[in-house]
Order: sequence, then structure tokens, then C-alpha cells
Amino acid sequence: MASREFLKILSSARLGDVLAQQKLASAYLTGDFKTPIQPSNALIWLEKSYISIQNQSLESQSSNNHQVLQTLSSVASVPLASTFNSPAFGFGWDSFWQLATADIASESQTAAKWQLIHLLIDPLHEETQSLLVEWLKKRNFSTPISQLANLDFAGLQKNAKQYLYELAESESAFTTQAKELLIKLQPKNEALSSLWNAWTNGQNEDALIQAAELGLTAAKLTYGLRLAQLDGDLASDKEVHNKSNASLKKAVHWLELAAKDGDRDAWYALGEIYRRPQFSGYNANESDRCFDRAADLGHAQAQLRKGANLWRKREKIEEKVRGLQASYWVWQANQQGVPEAQELLCKILESYPNPKKNEWHELALCAEQALNHHAEHKLDLDWVLLCHRLIIANQFDFSKAELLLSEVGQLQHEHCVAVDIRWELPKILPRLIQIETIQQRRALLAAGKAFVGAEQDIEGNLRQRRYRFDKVTAWLMETFKTQAGAEVD
Repeated sequence: MASREFLKILSSARLGDVLAQQKLASAYLTGDFKTPIQPSNALIWLEKSYISIQNQSLESQSSNNHQVLQTLSSVASVPLASTFNSPAFGFGWDSFWQLATADIASESQTAAKWQLIHLLIDPLHEETQSLLVEWLKKRNFSTPISQLANLDFAGLQKNAKQYLYELAESESAFTTQAKELLIKLQPKNEALSSLWNAWTNGQNEDALIQAAELGLTAAKLTYGLRLAQLDGDLASDKEVHNKSNASLKKAVHWLELAAKDGDRDAWYALGEIYRRPQFSGYNANESDRCFDRAADLGHAQAQLRKGANLWRKREKIEEKVRGLQASYWVWQANQQGVPEAQELLCKILESYPNPKKNEWHELALCAEQALNHHAEHKLDLDWVLLCHRLIIANQFDFSKAELLLSEVGQLQHEHCVAVDIRWELPKILPRLIQIETIQQRRALLAAGKAFVGAEQDIEGNLRQRRYRFDKVTAWLMETFKTQAGAEVD
């Protein structure tokens, strides 16, 4: 059953409220308000939002370019291939091409390029691609947003492949996936397939070598690992560490070829070899570089190594909050299930997953009630911001000083919040706290939206913030204490 808040947003969206339409689209993408995730519905509401903004521009005779770009950026988070049968697919198709060909580089442009790659050349969507060919033939191109969207299917695939090479060479959130797709798209002719099958089924090493020489990435990696005895075959530690330098040099040659293809296991193996004392090319710095590349490409053990290395060197590294980089890589390894990562992560990050045990719980419940009845009580913006501060403080167990002074817009990182109030109180050390629950992320997202449009000095200095805190908390307890007490029970 839909929540009351969702129904309220839906009602406003149907009346043409642009913000409500965008919230509704976000709910269908993220599952907020216990909404089923439905990308097609999200795209439909984003199209309605886009049309509403365009109509407002015509009425006011002023440009709403910022709002238009913001809507198109939201479109970039929609999985395009999943919306093929949606009535709004045409809008999504044009919007993705507009973002992909825009002059300004941005995260949304990168996301749009990846979605177009995913739809047009990923073998997982072969069936949709054949249907897309027919859709393109029947489509009316009278008012295209992007001329590129009007190319024939072969031309579109050519552009998508160019985007794929760009992403594979860049440093973005999609680099690893792009490299993996490039490997998947390597030509699979009959000769290579038969050679690889001869190796996998019959352990024919001559076939493995031929496949490697013909350019098969998996064969290069496998042959290199066998030469270095890192392939998991039964071998004693003594045999592994006494491997001849000639074999290790040969292994490095093949592993470097596989690494150039973007294989993370090859980068990790190179890191191992460069650490071996018997290898004439022993180089600790090169080893660390290889482990770092493997970590960047998503290798779990390499991520743990990189995080642990950064944690050991934290005193020598210049960073705003000590340990932030290390915590990120250890967290990534922990996300992939590396057992040792959890123990190290607990040393680096504090953990407060249960807000009911925290000092600000009752006040935070009152603050939530106040925000939910914001229109009724006509709260000033500085009061609204303090309510958000109370909610965040409860989610992450802030001290009173951290509650009042933390820079909300700079708190959130992908895996944690970095609380640093040294700009006002230099003696209070910064803290890193893990983001563990959906409620914590939602609290940060809501606060971030509230603070982004606020003037920088609206909250005043520390004395003014303390005065406002006393005034607001007294009002919250007086107005909402009964409701908050019922929720606590």
C-alpha cells in the first residue's frame, strides 16, 4: 500500500508541480516511500517534468536552462535499456544523446554515454537491439533533440564503441565496467574458441600459448599466471619462491599484455611478482603501482592492500581528514566480502547504526514531525536547517558542538561522513563515521537539498547558533513531545 507522503507527492505531480514530478521519478528509481522500483515510470514523470519546465519558460519568456539541465541529469540515472517499451522511451533516447554530445563534461554525461553503450553494443541486450532497429525505422524524426540520435543503427553503434573506448581510458565510475565490456567484445573467431576449449577441457598448454599469441586476454592472463606459479596449481611455497628469474620475466611479459587489456587480475599478479626478491626487476614502488591499478579496477584484495597501505602511511599523507582515503579502499574491499577488511574498517571508522541509542533521538523525532508539518507551522529557513542538523546528529551520534558547527554540505562521502569542525574549534579532532543504513543516507540527502540553496551566513556565528538551538529545541519538545514519545514506545 502506498504511503501517505507518496500519495501527496503523486497528487501534486498530477497537478503539474515540477518538483513533485521529479521527486516521484526519484522514488521510482530508488524505492523511496516503499515504492516499487520502476524505471519506465520514472522516465515518464521525468518527461512530464521536462515538458512542464519548457511550458513555464514560454509563459515567463525567460530561460530555465538550469532546471532543464537538472532534469536531463536525472534522466542519466535511468537504466535506458529497461525502458524500451515505455511511452517515454523516445524522450529518454533523445535526452541521453543530448547529454552524451553536450559540450560540458559532467558525471551525468558519463552516465549517459554508459547507458547508450549498454543498450547499443552490450551482448546482454541483443534482443532489445534488434527491436531498436525496427523502432528507429518507424520513428518520426520531425523534432529531434540531437542529430546523432537520427543515425542508422550501425552509425549509432560506431558512436557507442567510441564512447566505450573513451570511458575505458578515462578515470570515471564506469571505467572498470567499460574495460570488462571491451574484453567481452573481443572477436571470438572459431580458431580462438577451439584453442581455448582445448585448454579448458584438456589442459593443452600448446593451445593456451597459441590463444595467448593470437591476443585472447584470458589466455594471456592464464599463461602468465602459470609461468609465475600464481594460477592456484598445487605447488609448495619453496617451489613458488624459487621460480627462476627467466620464467618470472616471461610471466611479466604476458601479464603486462593482459593488464593493458584492462584485466585486474593481471595487475594484481604483477604487483605480487615485483615484490619477489628473486625477481631481477624487484621494485616495491612498481609493485604498489600495480596493486593500485588492480584496486582501481575493482580487485578486492588489491583494494584491501591499498587501504591498509594508506592507513599505515596516514601520518605522512596530506589529506583534509586523516584516514579518509584509507577508509574508502578498505570499505570497497569490505563491500566485496573480504573478511580481513571488516576488522580494519572498524579501526578506521566509527559505527552508529542504531539511532535509538543516541543522545538526540527524541529531539530528532520531534524535528522530523516539524519538517513533515513545515507548511502548517511556517518555519523559517534557519529553523528548518537546525531540524535537519538534529536528525543528522542523531543518525551519527554527534556531540553538541558537531551538531551546531558541522558543514552539512561537506559531510557526506560515498562510504562515510567526515565531521571536521576545526575551523571554529581547532582542538576538537575530526571523526570518520561509517554510513550503514538507508535512513542515514536519506537524512544526508534531505539535509543536503535543504542546505544547497541556503545563504552561507544564514545560521550566524556559534553564539547565535547556540541561542537558536535552545529556542528551537524548547519549541520542538513543547509542540511534538507527545507524538515523539509515542514513536519511541
